[in-house]
Amino acid sequence: MAEWNKAQLKVILIGSSGVGKSSFMNQFVNHRFSSLYRATVGADFLSKEITVGHRLVVLQIWDTAGTERFQSLGSALYRGAHCCLLLFDVTSAASFSALSTWLQEFLLQADPPDPTNFPFVVVGNKTDLENREVVSYKQAVTWCQEVGAEYFEGSAKDDVNVDKPFYAAAKAALQHYKKHTEENIGSIQMLSKQPEETRRESCTC
Repeated sequence: MAEWNKAQLKVILIGSSGVGKSSFMNQFVNHRFSSLYRATVGADFLSKEITVGHRLVVLQIWDTAGTERFQSLGSALYRGAHCCLLLFDVTSAASFSALSTWLQEFLLQADPPDPTNFPFVVVGNKTDLENREVVSYKQAVTWCQEVGAEYFEGSAKDDVNVDKPFYAAAKAALQHYKKHTEENIGSIQMLSKQPEETRRESCTC
């Protein structure tokens, strides 16, 4: 029964190719980092049990390919997500500029029930590099405020601030999960009562 009580939270990890999505996910789940670059083909998946507040949840993390030829997979992968993590490279202005496109693409493909309030968490990766000021902290925070997202900076290589964005995503995902689960349960209860009310109105006794 304990397994059934754990919320299964689906988190999507998206961003341009080479920003370190796989490295960030592997550092969080497996506490490992590899300097060998391997492009994600389609999508990778890892899960980890964590505690959010006083509740044990299972975080299902989907790491998606950052190349256009795999964007057609988006609809199948994104649907049912409870939160989206947007990653960019703080040494790459192009990867930061692409965040708007990735965000809009996600909303289009995922088609969440309440797109204006869907939770996003943004991560600036590779703060360990010398030219990290290509995208300033202020610039990133300003953009995140405009789109209503939380912002974190860190380094998958040095294991700096890797856990914080995932826990923030889990917290936001759990709130989204609770809200829409309760709404669905309420709808089911209303539907289940309707036939009984109809029978009473049509009774001729």
